[in-house]
Amino acid sequence: MLKLYYATGTCALATYMTLEEAGADYTAERLSFKDNQQNSPDYLAINPKGRVPALVTDRGVLTETPAMLAYIAQTFPKTKLAPLDDPFDFAQVQSFNSYLCSTVHINHAHKMRGARWATEESSFADMKAMVPKTMAACFKLIEQKMFKGPWVMGDQFTICDPYLHTLSNWLEGDSVDINATPKIAEHFKRMSDRPAIRKVMDAQKA
Repeated sequence: MLKLYYATGTCALATYMTLEEAGADYTAERLSFKDNQQNSPDYLAINPKGRVPALVTDRGVLTETPAMLAYIAQTFPKTKLAPLDDPFDFAQVQSFNSYLCSTVHINHAHKMRGARWATEESSFADMKAMVPKTMAACFKLIEQKMFKGPWVMGDQFTICDPYLHTLSNWLEGDSVDINATPKIAEHFKRMSDRPAIRKVMDAQKA
């Protein structure tokens, strides 16, 4: 039994959806950022970073979304959520997910997490003002150079797809028109129609 710690509106959604797509035996526990549960002693004992997601396995706790997604794909190989038999193709999957983690997510975080990088209020405002520009540029690059279609890596649905869908959910709040990237807009609609994704999204609303 796997246990996922998550919070609504966060990147943890990608792992949540992937667990459901894999048909994994798991439970999901929601943390309230409003109540600062991510910094509670109980949760810090699980993930000292004080962030989500965290995935508890029978061998220990995993953090960082790309690592968790790769773990799920490798734990449930029959689901073919990653090209595990081809080192180069699997590296491409890892490259895409690493870009989402290290660049796209960081750009988004500048909107409300400026205190991680600066102390001046004017700096916060400047960071926030840049978010629509940097997020739009990231998704334009994904659309033009990285997205193969109809899924991220081509014909096969992979762990890249829930991750992209998760970050695509943030675009409206970041004042970015997803329709400016029509391939990604279509991908967002296609993802939203998948039963596993609908189930997770409904659980987020409960």
